Amino acid sequence: MKRAALALIGLSALATAPSAFAAPRRAPPPPPLPVWNWTGFYGGANIGYSWGNSNSTLTLSDATTGAPLFAANNSFSLDGIIGGGQIGYNWQSTNWVFGLEADIQGSGEDGNTAAVCPGGALGTRTVAGLSGTCSLGHLGDTAPFDVAAFPVTDSLSEKLEWFGTVRARLGSTFIRPTLLAYITGGFAYGGISATDTISGTNILGMQNTNGSTLSPVAASFGGNTTRGGWTIGGGLEGVLWENWTGKIEYLYIDLGTISGSFITPVVAPSGNFVAASFSSHITDNVLRVGLNYHLR
Repeated sequence: MKRAALALIGLSALATAPSAFAAPRRAPPPPPLPVWNWTGFYGGANIGYSWGNSNSTLTLSDATTGAPLFAANNSFSLDGIIGGGQIGYNWQSTNWVFGLEADIQGSGEDGNTAAVCPGGALGTRTVAGLSGTCSLGHLGDTAPFDVAAFPVTDSLSEKLEWFGTVRARLGSTFIRPTLLAYITGGFAYGGISATDTISGTNILGMQNTNGSTLSPVAASFGGNTTRGGWTIGGGLEGVLWENWTGKIEYLYIDLGTISGSFITPVVAPSGNFVAASFSSHITDNVLRVGLNYHLR
């Protein structure tokens, strides 16, 4: 009887003890990672390089009559490093992101060009024959005292001091939720400085008299102006860590036309002074990288 009771107790304990062959408990699955959402304010900084262009027309004319004397169309580069900051706001709906962004940039872009209005040549013993395209020659009583007119040089230098944009952005996250490919466009504006310098040599003295004096002359006109225009471009922006994103962006900018004019001390073939003017169409290509912090 005792043996039966002990056997019964042993079987009961064995039945209630955990089995060595029982399947282990599975750990609960980790919580899903939060899906990145682009909606909200952001701000950051950027740095890059710009290769701009000034398509310029340089004109010299008779200051009294307005008659054109010389014109040259020169295109030159405005290149340099840029850097600045941006702020914006995004709205996301499914895989589409719409946003508004404004930025302001400091710029080291500058360039220059020059054109030479031809002088006169000896051989024709008349004032008109000795005069250049833009300058007056001197006719002496005798051939050794003839003086051919000197060339006139027109030098233009320009600098894009700063610029900014206010743009719309339209992008897609179809590749992955943390990568935004976008196009952008809107309003652009910038500050441009320009200096136009004219240099030449006047021949002083009465015509048909032996003897003359050479007088080098020069004059400059400079100014700053703010121009508005437009911009279009595109870029990629991706999540780096937590609330930080990095971007690479290209923009084409058109700031329209700047111009200036002034009267110089150079004596024209007519005996009047020479007037100088310039007109420049300014465009820019911007490639930059940036870092943004998103308020989420």
